[in-house]
Amino acid sequence: MTGQHQPTTVGQLPTPTTTDSRVAGALTRVVWALWIVSLAVVAVRFGANEAWAVSGLVAVDGLTVVMWASVTFLSGIVHSYSRRYMAGSETVDRFFAAVFAFTLVVMVLVAADSMLLFGLSWLAMGLLMAELIGHVDDWPQARAASTLARRYFLASSVALGGSLAVLWVETGATTISGVAANVGKPTTALVIAAAGLVLAAMVQSALVPFHTWLLSSMTAPTPASALMHAGFVNAGGILLVRFAPVVTVDAGIMLAIMVVGATSALLGKLLKTVQTDVKGGLGCSTVGQMGFMILQAGLGFFAAAVTHLILHGFYKAYQFLSSGSQVDHESPAATKTARSSGPVEYLVIAVTGLAGGAVFALLTGKGTKLGGGLLLTALVVLTVLHATRELTAYGSLPATVRYGAVPLVALPAIAAYAGVYRIVDGLLADLPAVGEPMPLTAVHVVVAGAFLVAYLVIESGVYRRSTRLYVAFVNATQPASETLLTSTEDYNEY
Repeated sequence: MTGQHQPTTVGQLPTPTTTDSRVAGALTRVVWALWIVSLAVVAVRFGANEAWAVSGLVAVDGLTVVMWASVTFLSGIVHSYSRRYMAGSETVDRFFAAVFAFTLVVMVLVAADSMLLFGLSWLAMGLLMAELIGHVDDWPQARAASTLARRYFLASSVALGGSLAVLWVETGATTISGVAANVGKPTTALVIAAAGLVLAAMVQSALVPFHTWLLSSMTAPTPASALMHAGFVNAGGILLVRFAPVVTVDAGIMLAIMVVGATSALLGKLLKTVQTDVKGGLGCSTVGQMGFMILQAGLGFFAAAVTHLILHGFYKAYQFLSSGSQVDHESPAATKTARSSGPVEYLVIAVTGLAGGAVFALLTGKGTKLGGGLLLTALVVLTVLHATRELTAYGSLPATVRYGAVPLVALPAIAAYAGVYRIVDGLLADLPAVGEPMPLTAVHVVVAGAFLVAYLVIESGVYRRSTRLYVAFVNATQPASETLLTSTEDYNEY
C-alpha cells in the first residue's frame, strides 16, 4: 500500500529431499543421444539422392531430418532444464514421460508417409500437449486450460481427418507421396481438402481467431510452455509443407493462406503491446511469429517458413526458459521509460533495415528480380527495422556506440539467417511443390501494401490514441476466465 516501505523477502526454494528421478535422467540422456543420431542422419542425407522409406508407412526426406535435428535439440534443452525445475515434484516421472512421448510423436509425425499414421500422430501430439498444459492436477485452472486446449486440438484433428478422407476418396492414395503424385487440376474436392488443411494449421499454430487456447495455457510448467511455443505451434507450418501439392493446387487457397498469415502477424504484434505480464507478451509474440511463418508459406516460400519456425523455436524456447529473469524487481517509478527518437536514430534504423534486405537478397538470390521474392525480402527488411528499433529505443550506452553496434549485430544475424535458409532450401529440394513460389500478382501487391501501411501505423503508435482499440486489444488477449490464476495462494506450493 502507498506509504508502506516494508521490504519483501523472497526466500530460496527449499532443496528437494528426494533423490533425482532416474526416469528424468535416463530420458534426458536418450533425447541427447537421439539428437546426435539426428545430426549424423542430416550429414548422410546431404549426400543421398533420394529419401529412405518404408513403403506406405514412413519416408525420411529432407524435411524429416532437419526437423529431427531441431526437435531433439529443443527437447534435450527442455529435458535438461526440467531436471532442476521439476526436482522434488511427486509427478516428475509423469512429466518427463509426457515430454519424451511428445518428442517421439513429433518425430513420427515429420517422418510419416501414411496418411493414417500422420493423422494419428497429429491427434496424439495434441492430446499430449493438453496433458502437459494441465499437468498440475491440484489447480482447477490448469484442468480448465487443459480441457480448453484439448477441444481446440480435437477440432484441429477433425479438420485434418476430414481433409485426409477427402484426399483418399479423390486420389485413391493412402500415402502423402501418393496424394502428391495424383494431384492434378484443381477440383472442388481438392479445394475443400486444402481448406481443411489450412484450418487445421491455423488452430494448431494458434493463429487469430484461434489464439485463445495458447493465451489460456499459462498454467503449464515453464518447460512445457517452452516446448509448446518452440515446437508444438510449428506443426501448422509442417502440415502445409507436407501437403504443399494440395494447398498450391489453387491460387486462391495460397492467397487465403497469405492473408490469414499477415492478419495474425499484425494482430499478434498489436496484442503484445497491451500485455503487462512476461509470459502473456511471449504468447502474443508467438501468435504474430506463427503468422509470419504461415505468410511465408502462402507466398510459396516453404523453405523460408521452415527456416522461420526453426530459428523462432530456438529463440522462443530461450525466452520462456529465461522468462523469470525478465521481471523487473523495482518499483514502477524506477522503471525505465522509452526515449524519444531523433533523426539520427531513424536514419540508422532505415539504413540497417535496407542493408539487411540487401544482404539477404544477395546471399539467397531472392528479391533480386521482379517476383514473389521481392515480398519475402520486404518481410526481412520489416523484421530488421523492427529489431533495430527495439535495440535503439533503450540502452545506457552512448548513442555513438549504440548506433554503431546495431548494424554490426543485425547484419551478421541476417547473413546467418540467409545461410540457414540456403541449407534448409537444399534439404527440401526433393519435396514436391515446395520450390515453386507463387507468381506476383496485383492482389499480392495490394495485400503487401496494406500490410506495410498497417505495420507503419503500429510502429508509429498512432493506434494508441484510440481508447476503443486499446479495450478491444485487451479483450482479445484475455484468457478464458476459468483458467486465470488470480491469487498467489493458488500456486504457492510452499
